[in-house]
Amino acid sequence: MEALTKYFPHLSERQQAQFLTMEELYREWNARINVISRKDMDNLLTHHILHSLAIAKVVSFPAGSTVLDVGTGGGFPGIPLAVLFPEARFTLCDSIGKKVKVAQAVTDGLELSNVRCVQARAESLPGCFDYVVSRAVTDLSTFYPWVKGKYSKAICYLKGGDLDAEIADCIRRCRLDPGKFYVAPISNWFDDPWFEEKKIVIISQ
Repeated sequence: MEALTKYFPHLSERQQAQFLTMEELYREWNARINVISRKDMDNLLTHHILHSLAIAKVVSFPAGSTVLDVGTGGGFPGIPLAVLFPEARFTLCDSIGKKVKVAQAVTDGLELSNVRCVQARAESLPGCFDYVVSRAVTDLSTFYPWVKGKYSKAICYLKGGDLDAEIADCIRRCRLDPGKFYVAPISNWFDDPWFEEKKIVIISQ
């Protein structure tokens, strides 16, 4: 918990307990259904939970807001964010059933009433959400058309490396205003060397 409370000092006792339980649940379920590489399980807190929570350093989800997590896999970044923002409502979607099964099991184990997990492609989901979050499921030019028209405020996309060319390609191919893009290095907030090349891309509506 020290790494979490270092960067998020205002976690409630319930939230701290949920994050501890989260780690136990992922270890248990990953042994059955591999959604995180076995060798990376020892880095679960930094590489998955804390990485997901980096979004909260840029965007705060107000009470009652709706958030769509696209390509959630086993529940990242949606589940850690749902613990951090218990009054926001999260929909976690993935096209692969076994991944959704893990996300649902962790959601149930944490008693997260603000999360629903669905097996679906983002394009097929009805309605519009306030925010879309995702973690490096594909390049931005491919991702944006999946969620175009499905958010009213912003996309929060976790991605690593040099993104200049990828963002320029997305702007050109998707005909977007460059002023809608904001890129924040996660190393601005987290000092672990693993985050040195990790970024948050915000695309505002």
